[in-house]
Amino acid sequence: MPLAFIPSPSSNGFSIGPLFFHAYGIAYVCAVAAAIAISRWGWRRQGGDPDLIYEVAMWAFPAGLVGGRIYFDITTPSQVPDHWWGVFAIWEGGLGIWGGIAGGVAMGLWVLRRRLSWPDIRRFMNVAAPSLLVALAIGRIGNYFNQELFGKPTTLPWGLEISPAHRPPGYLQYATFQPTFLYEIIWNLALAGFLIWLGQTRRVRPPGVFALYVAGYSGFRIYEETLRIDYSNYVLGLRLNFFVALVLCLAGLTWFVAIQRGWGGLGGREREEAAPAAPRKKAPPPPPRRAKRSGSRSRSR
Repeated sequence: MPLAFIPSPSSNGFSIGPLFFHAYGIAYVCAVAAAIAISRWGWRRQGGDPDLIYEVAMWAFPAGLVGGRIYFDITTPSQVPDHWWGVFAIWEGGLGIWGGIAGGVAMGLWVLRRRLSWPDIRRFMNVAAPSLLVALAIGRIGNYFNQELFGKPTTLPWGLEISPAHRPPGYLQYATFQPTFLYEIIWNLALAGFLIWLGQTRRVRPPGVFALYVAGYSGFRIYEETLRIDYSNYVLGLRLNFFVALVLCLAGLTWFVAIQRGWGGLGGREREEAAPAAPRKKAPPPPPRRAKRSGSRSRSR
C-alpha cells in the first residue's frame, strides 16, 4: 500500500428512515441542476428566453438517461444485474455516455425545432455544450462512490484505493488504481471553461462550440480508454469505446472545420436581422435616336 492515496468511500449512499439515497443518483440530480443553471445564464446572454431551458431539460435529460442505459445494456450485457429489473438498475451504475448524449441531444433538438429557427438552434447548441461538460464532471462523482471506472494499478500519491470486492479479476493483489474518473472531471471542467471563453471572446460560427465539445470530450476518452481496466468488449485488442471515441473525435473536428468554412451549408452563417436590401435601380433607357434627315449626317452627342 502506498504511503499516500485517495481512500474510497465506505458506502455508496445513506439512509433516511426506510429510504436509501444512492450517491450516484444524487450526483445525477446535481448534474442536471448545474447544466440547467449554466444554460440559463448562457442563453440569457444570447438574448434568449432562459425559461426555455426548463422545457428542453424536462425532455432531454430523461431521454439521455434512457439512451445511456440502453447503450450500456447493449454493449456490456454481462454486466447487467441478473434480475428481471436488471436492465433498469441505473442506481448500481451503468450509463453509457455515448447513448446518453445521443438520446438527450436528439430529444433536445426535437423540442427546440418546435420553438426556434435553425439559426437560433445552432446558437443554443453552442450555449449548451459547456453545461453538458459540467454535468458530465459532476456525474463522475457518482462513479467514485460506486468504486468504478478506475484505471490500471498505480503507486502514484493520487492513486485510488479500491476495496477487494470491487477489483476486477486478475487485479486482486493491487490496492490502488488510476482514478480515471477524476482525470475526466478535471478535463471536462477545463474544457467547459475554454469553450465558454471561446464562445464569448472569439467569433465562432455556431454550432462550432458544440462540435469542439464533441471532439474535445471524445479526444480525452481516447486516452482514458487506454487506462481503464473495467469490463469492456474488445475489437482488435482495444476497448470498443476507444473506437467510438476515435470516430467521434474525428467527426467533431471535421464538423467544426466544415462549419467555419461553410462547407455544404453545415452550420452556415447566421442570418442577419437587417432590413432587406433596397431593390436595384433600373438603368435609364437610352435617349431616343433622332431620325436622319435626308442628305445630312447624324452627329453623336
